Amino acid sequence: MIRKLAITAVTALTLPVAAMAAEGGHIEDVAFSFEGPFGKFDQHQLQRGLQVFTEVCTACHGMKFVPIRTLADEGGPQLPMDQVRAYATAYPVNDAASNLQLLDPATEETRTLLPTDNFPANHTVNAPDLSLMAKARAGFHGPYGTGISQLVNGIGGPEYIHAILTGYTGEEKVEAGTTYYENHAFSTGWIAMATQLSDDQVTYADGTPATVDQMAKDVAAFLMWAAEPKLMARKQAGLTAVIFLIVLTSLLYLTNKKLWAPHKGKKHA
Repeated sequence: MIRKLAITAVTALTLPVAAMAAEGGHIEDVAFSFEGPFGKFDQHQLQRGLQVFTEVCTACHGMKFVPIRTLADEGGPQLPMDQVRAYATAYPVNDAASNLQLLDPATEETRTLLPTDNFPANHTVNAPDLSLMAKARAGFHGPYGTGISQLVNGIGGPEYIHAILTGYTGEEKVEAGTTYYENHAFSTGWIAMATQLSDDQVTYADGTPATVDQMAKDVAAFLMWAAEPKLMARKQAGLTAVIFLIVLTSLLYLTNKKLWAPHKGKKHA
């Protein structure tokens, strides 16, 4: 997957999102289930996205800010705790490449991951960490400074990830010894990451057809959850606050009206 957003991608990571948009990049809106004030993460989609991340993305990328135990949290993939423990134990770890300190204090030997550990860091030096990638990218831009498009469509981080993974044209070029691949979603049109997804590359347990488009959507949704694991809780708290403010405003209006009713309409001498 986002295998090697090397050189070009790392440079893009430092660019302001407005500058990236100015350079180009075709991003299409995707109707993700978690969008909008009442949207929710699709648990099955998150589980499929976790599978794509594990089987494809981990070859290069890590999520060093995401605890493995959160895979069992409500609102996320919500795996049973025994599966989370098994997942942590079986996670592919390369100590030398990821600079992990997996030493057991008792034996001073390397150990397997535990649910209390975070996902490992990158296995490839130039690959960006994916913990916050869905929030680090802005796929949509409205009139400068207004935020109108963002209000309607959202920032578009998951759409950006989906577009990158599905935006390859098959064209290649070599510059200064580095191979670049044409991608109409990337800001410069060329990216150092080769195509990562192909049809039926993974086998979904729920029988969902593993097309490139489907896998890209699933992993984009999973990375959005990784970046915003409490998104559903924040939406619920926000909705509760709005309802409370509406009720409070109504009560204050009625109270004000009742208090001033005897005095309205009277003329002063």
